Amino acid sequence: MQNQPNPIVSLIPIIAIFLIFYFLLIRPQQKEADVHKKMLEGLKKGDRIVTNGGFYGTIVTLKGDDLEVRFSDNVKLLMARSAVSRLLSAPAEGGAEAAGMKKIEGGAS
Repeated sequence: MQNQPNPIVSLIPIIAIFLIFYFLLIRPQQKEADVHKKMLEGLKKGDRIVTNGGFYGTIVTLKGDDLEVRFSDNVKLLMARSAVSRLLSAPAEGGAEAAGMKKIEGGAS
């Protein structure tokens, strides 16, 4: 007759896999979400932002969970605060070039 292994010993691989997933996937994602949440809470008027859609703009006013963002001289949109992907490091003094975009020049020939 063979001895049956202890049931607790058979759970060790499952526990090890869970710990690996926690420390390699879950915990870093929670830290990143916390940093993003703090960034959203710290937004203020005049900040340069990038939206989830990839649009660069400047915050004009803050209204609770909404932001009024200026994307160009004639375009202001009301958008959700949660739609902000990242905060640019410095306000753009030089327009599109400071935001990392190339200015398209030229016309119809």
